[in-house]
Amino acid sequence: MFLLIAASIVASGQTFTCTPVRVWDGDGPVWCEEGPRVRISGIAAREMDGTCNANQPCPDANAIAARDALVTLLGGPRGTAPTGHVVVSSGTMRCLSTGAAGGSRTGAWCTLPSGADLSCAMVATGTVLRWDRYWGNHRCR
Repeated sequence: MFLLIAASIVASGQTFTCTPVRVWDGDGPVWCEEGPRVRISGIAAREMDGTCNANQPCPDANAIAARDALVTLLGGPRGTAPTGHVVVSSGTMRCLSTGAAGGSRTGAWCTLPSGADLSCAMVATGTVLRWDRYWGNHRCR
């Protein structure tokens, strides 16, 4: 028997925990063991086919580099799922939802188990760009 669990959208303003188990690309989704699929807030990465959407910043770094930077921040690769997602094994993050982020994704600002801000850490890798439209007043420590 196959059980399909629908990803839940966490309401804007709500905090939640996310224990990452799979990653698609440099800005998500990050699949959480708890159910949500997180689109990392405030950043833009190339799509896995190497393209950029016309309405977002387009980083110079390729999609694989961005995805691998995110995977490294989440504890490194543990394998690859049949879907192409990279399997990770990470500590639990604390996240603040910014609401629906298209499809079954929740936009969120997340703090890594180390205390580092995930969006800021990804910008620091140089593989993604800050997306001012969604960055707002967010600050890196």
